[in-house]
Amino acid sequence: MGQTTIPSSVRIRTDDGNKWRFRSIEKAAEFYGCNRSDAVAYACEDLVSQVGAARKVLNREDLTTEQRKEIAETLSTRAVTFEVSSVTEIQKG
Repeated sequence: MGQTTIPSSVRIRTDDGNKWRFRSIEKAAEFYGCNRSDAVAYACEDLVSQVGAARKVLNREDLTTEQRKEIAETLSTRAVTFEVSSVTEIQKG
């Protein structure tokens, strides 16, 4: 994370076709029952935790390849895609 100084505020652009960002933040704030700033931070923390948990599940030795593929498909989103091969990989983006 290259930055050592924490800024006093962070801006999220919602212009130029990025209005969806504001709607997403509003949904997160409603989900978490908190303000928009906290919702963004909670969602970021949860994403890292959820991806780690998904990796752990997908690497279980008691699952068949077909089960892993089904779980990977279920857990994949627009931002994080899980692909199953001989080694579980995660694609970002």
